[in-house]
Amino acid sequence: MAEKKKKKKKMEFRYYQLPPGSPILALLGEKWVQNYGDRTADRLHFHNYMELGYCYYGAGDVVLGDDTYCFSGQQFTVIPSNFPHTTNSDPGNISRWEYLFVDVEVVLDGIFPDNALRKERALQRLYEKPWFLEEAEYPKEAAKIKEILNIMRKGDEFYLEEAKALLGCLLLEITRLNYTNKETRADAEQGRITCIVSRAMDYISDHYMEPIRVEQLAKYSHLSETHFRRVFTEYMHMGPLEYINTVRIRTACEHLKKTEEPVADIAHKCGFTTNSTFNRNFKQMMGVTPVEWRKRPENYEQRLLNYEIHTEKGW
Repeated sequence: MAEKKKKKKKMEFRYYQLPPGSPILALLGEKWVQNYGDRTADRLHFHNYMELGYCYYGAGDVVLGDDTYCFSGQQFTVIPSNFPHTTNSDPGNISRWEYLFVDVEVVLDGIFPDNALRKERALQRLYEKPWFLEEAEYPKEAAKIKEILNIMRKGDEFYLEEAKALLGCLLLEITRLNYTNKETRADAEQGRITCIVSRAMDYISDHYMEPIRVEQLAKYSHLSETHFRRVFTEYMHMGPLEYINTVRIRTACEHLKKTEEPVADIAHKCGFTTNSTFNRNFKQMMGVTPVEWRKRPENYEQRLLNYEIHTEKGW
């Protein structure tokens, strides 16, 4: 009797859009006091930006790839963009977390404006691995995360500049943390790959409204097209063209939800050359046509957050 293949875990891509002109998005307040996760779903997710999370209280576990850590309050996480993870509260337990999503490259541009080599080294360290840390063991880093959260919460004059400065200090401390924990060749290579993929994603975010060829992305990443396709697909669990399409559809949803622009104009703004291509791709992802979706956008966030990523060989 043939041995059954092990069922793969489902994966969600949770996309966050940062505020205009800011490299930081803060998720604060009562919304994040809840029972986290669904232990029956066996599902991980990943984000397009680095996630910094602080746990004030609660009980449960944090899953970082293949590793699981128990949380009980006064811990924090540092999770690179595109790294699979999830948080699960114990049954019946209410946990309080707050989060920062960070465009690491923008912050490092301010630290290393004229030194690309040092910036690259810092990026690879930051992308190298995730961290689950106890505040008692890393009080300086925990204090900085809490202070940034409070700065973003209060929103006083020059709050963003203050938060960016403190965030820069925190990121540098994390780079040293990776160094002092004995970098290995495998860790360094993983950090390099994460850096490559994240930069390609940034390029797509900036140019989704234009024709984008995989050949362009490969050249931008200093890889052959074949190597780039393999690296991107293995890391993201979707091909580069599928990711481009996902970004375009998400952006179209924003226009449909917030404007009264004609659907044809939105299709063009989001990088689709014909209305038929836009309608076909939109319905494939969202389940309805753009016109139908516009009439009932109440499920917008849920549909996007529950978009399942599938790995297909040969993409």
